[in-house]
Amino acid sequence: MSGSAQVRISEVGPRDGLQSVKATMPTADKCRWISALAAAGLREIEVGSFVPAKLLPQMADAAEVVRHALTLTTAYPGLRVMALVPNRRGAEAALAAGVHKLTLPVSASEAHSLANVRKTREQMVEELRCVVALRNERAPGVPVEVGLSTAFGCTLQGAVAEDDVIRLALACVQAGVDEVGLSDTTGMAHPAQVRRLFTRLRVELGERAGAAHLHNTRGLGLANCLAAFDVGVRSFDSSLGGLGGCPYAPGASGNVVTEDLVFMFEAMGVSTGVDLSKLIAAREPLKAGLPGEPVYGMTPEAGLPKGWTDASLRA
Repeated sequence: MSGSAQVRISEVGPRDGLQSVKATMPTADKCRWISALAAAGLREIEVGSFVPAKLLPQMADAAEVVRHALTLTTAYPGLRVMALVPNRRGAEAALAAGVHKLTLPVSASEAHSLANVRKTREQMVEELRCVVALRNERAPGVPVEVGLSTAFGCTLQGAVAEDDVIRLALACVQAGVDEVGLSDTTGMAHPAQVRRLFTRLRVELGERAGAAHLHNTRGLGLANCLAAFDVGVRSFDSSLGGLGGCPYAPGASGNVVTEDLVFMFEAMGVSTGVDLSKLIAAREPLKAGLPGEPVYGMTPEAGLPKGWTDASLRA
């Protein structure tokens, strides 16, 4: 976390959001959007994924977008440019582009793993070993993060055993990754489950327990984030305007809205390092680049409360 921020908000809209919509945002618009996100104070931005363009044409310009994002680090020190990679080939391309952090999806559900990356869970752990070896050889300072997809349930498989989630998280750490977080890919989580599973994860993994990636599919996104915060999680993924979901998990819409998440924490007196007015302004380049695409968020619709700029009125 940078500066005096007490929680890290990792903006995943330019990757998770854009790969989940049918339209492809022009590269110039992506770059303007990412610039606006950085200007708002976000210091970790997942700017794209290095996957075959034939599978996700929305991500075909990932290397160009990374190069732009890297130019912002002069104006915004501490900005970490992150990309998702599904395998060693993607990691090679991402490291060549100069990313600061790699994140890989490993699914707790076997059915989702096969649909999403066409590999079993065990094969993905082996892929992790290859990516970690590549990182150690070419860019030892670049962290490798795993987000455990479908950790709270799967639309294809149904229930996912919590013991399986913890066992897989430990296998990822043993493969050499720096951080393992939990993802509610399908929006099936509830606060008691989030509290229980993140508590177990933190007991087993210690400082390698990572981010909460939660969805608002059933209206519980912020409640689940607060449950994770209450048991010690300090890193949260979210998407501006609630853009995104998972193209390989039917019905899984609705990332947590960054604007609402920042408002919740700041209203509680928990610093995010993000300027909420500038964050809301960052919706404009998003809407310009994806005309007609619905964007969500209670805070932008309601506006900021009177006196919001006076920190003494919060918490």
